[in-house]
Amino acid sequence: MPMGFSIVEVPMLSGDKCRIFSILMDGDDETLYEQFSEAYWDDYKSEVQDIYNRLMFIGHEGGARLQFFKEHEGAPGDGVSALYDSPNHKLRLYCIVYGRVSVILGGGGPKPKNIRRWQDDPVLCGSAEQMKYISRRITDAIRNGDINITDDGLSGNLRINDEDGE
Repeated sequence: MPMGFSIVEVPMLSGDKCRIFSILMDGDDETLYEQFSEAYWDDYKSEVQDIYNRLMFIGHEGGARLQFFKEHEGAPGDGVSALYDSPNHKLRLYCIVYGRVSVILGGGGPKPKNIRRWQDDPVLCGSAEQMKYISRRITDAIRNGDINITDDGLSGNLRINDEDGE
């Protein structure tokens, strides 16, 4: 299902060490990260806050360190990782990491202890598949020269239009 979207910077989270972005899907008023935070705030307040604090650290102090992410949440090479506040907690936030300089936040959800793989949970599966699609589209835009990755993060045309046949 083709979907257009924009890659928008999250100014509060972005800093000198890493620029943090999220995805604004066509027709939505909030980014995927904002939707994630609102959806899980009541039931997972401390975990949402911990993820926010980790993102603040990534943006302003530490950069996107590999130990903060679980890589290869989809198939190897699809670019989708999961950020979590602690291995003992349930909440997962799917993202795309470009070196230490840029992170694009998507959606996610809780991964119950009885669920072994994200594919077994409809919410996690939907969020991960959406990020895999977004990652493919961004990769195409990078290959075409529409988006550039530099030490300052992402630049160029951060608007991805609907694509027929995708």
